[in-house]
Amino acid sequence: MPAKAPIRILLVDDHSIVRMGLVTLLSAEPDIQVVAEAEDGEQAVGLHASHKPDVTLLDLRMPGGLDGIETLKRVRAQSPEARVIVLTTSEFDEDVLRSVEGGAAGYLSKNVTRGDLAAAIRRVHEGGSCLPAGLARRMDEWARRRQLTGREVEVLEFMRRGLSNREIGKAMEISEHTAKAHVCAVLGKLGAADRAEAVNIAFERGLVRTA
Repeated sequence: MPAKAPIRILLVDDHSIVRMGLVTLLSAEPDIQVVAEAEDGEQAVGLHASHKPDVTLLDLRMPGGLDGIETLKRVRAQSPEARVIVLTTSEFDEDVLRSVEGGAAGYLSKNVTRGDLAAAIRRVHEGGSCLPAGLARRMDEWARRRQLTGREVEVLEFMRRGLSNREIGKAMEISEHTAKAHVCAVLGKLGAADRAEAVNIAFERGLVRTA
């Protein structure tokens, strides 16, 4: 019986040391082979088209015009059957959810063990998924609430800075009444009782970052 072909992997990460480490780890798995490496989104899209890997390991934080989410979307647009695992340092709910919505079959932290990474690659290659526990519940919660508009995210950032409705209105060149309406909309969509809770939820989901 002929030997089973190895699972062909495309690595996408802007840090060469990370890619080297992954190549070293995965080379210890006889049924997994790294066939290409990309250091940015544009390169990843091109290499995916030319190599047609079985599974792609994709970082979210990359330089250039394409971040991980946009790279994921482009890869999936040109190859709907593409199997992609997001491998990143981010544990923000917002990043997890955006990755799943973009078509990722897996989402793993970079502190994953070699055994767990290899198992995830095999599972995704076979048509399965490897996603954080409790994701289905969080997805259901998000489905019940509309996502914030760009304007509301801007208001949320001003809320993080501690600005009053009057100050938000001045900064955005809108009336205090309109600013208050935006703040109320943000609280409602996030299911928050007050500004402090809204900001905490925003941090948890990665909607805002620390200064």
